[in-house]
Amino acid sequence: MHEQLYTLSEHTDTTVFYGVNNSNILLLKNLFPNIRIVARGHAIKIDGSEAETESFKKVLGRLEVFALNNNVLSHENIIEIVKGNKPTEVTSDNLILHGVNGKSIMARTKNQQKLVKEFETNDLLFAIGPAGSGKTYTAIALAVKALKNREKKKIILSRPAVEAGEKLGFLPGDMKEKIDPYLQPLYDALQDMLPAAKLRDYMENGTIQIAPLAFMRGRTLSDAVVILDEAQNSTVAQIKMFLTRMGLNTKMIVTGDVTQIDLPMQQKSGLIDALEVLKNVKGISKIEFNKSDIVRHKLVQRIVEAYERKFENEKNRK
Repeated sequence: MHEQLYTLSEHTDTTVFYGVNNSNILLLKNLFPNIRIVARGHAIKIDGSEAETESFKKVLGRLEVFALNNNVLSHENIIEIVKGNKPTEVTSDNLILHGVNGKSIMARTKNQQKLVKEFETNDLLFAIGPAGSGKTYTAIALAVKALKNREKKKIILSRPAVEAGEKLGFLPGDMKEKIDPYLQPLYDALQDMLPAAKLRDYMENGTIQIAPLAFMRGRTLSDAVVILDEAQNSTVAQIKMFLTRMGLNTKMIVTGDVTQIDLPMQQKSGLIDALEVLKNVKGISKIEFNKSDIVRHKLVQRIVEAYERKFENEKNRK
């Protein structure tokens, strides 16, 4: 192991650099699992292989410069710098809204920004891309913004309840308790953007509705932003049913990842079918996210790349 010491400038605010309760250091430990990090005062002791510690010191240098220049260092800033990107500054162009505790909810990548722009001029959008690329989170932020600005009266979020591993009938609880685990990612995003009391009120009075895709049948959805998440797991009939629910003054965003289909082998994905059928229809926008949009742990990008290679190899063998 190779031990090195990185000393922060006396002008660097350690509270900003380390984060509340050392949250920034904890994030760096997760992003660099092979390096041991001990931070005390302005000194950061790093222990790892020589190549890794040298690389990590360069990352610390870039992080410190950003913190000094901006007097802020968020988890989003850290992830962008670790990826080698220039952190996105908060501007009126990419700020979507302020979430809980003043958190800036931003469109941080070019494709997230494209989704924001296309939302202004199209009533139906398809946001397609890998896990972690922010397509669903950005879509929900746009819906919350429209609700806050009184442009829409409701937000309706839906997912197909596809059984991946466990049968619904064998899960404990009533139907709501069986379904809620499928919808939890949608709740998580909303909790970032709305105070708990306000979110609870919205859900109790129906301003925000979260339901499985099957519950959309027979409805006309007006004055709303309607989001269908994980659409690759809808059937052809289901997605046709969903898209034809659109009422007056409604916008729809359909998100999905065509490389993660959990339907039975013999069943065609409704998302793939819809993209083929609707490709020449005016008023519909398609935004394709890719691995460069991934803002989760850096391993997520490597995992996506590995599966892409597998998919290409299988396709070439056919």
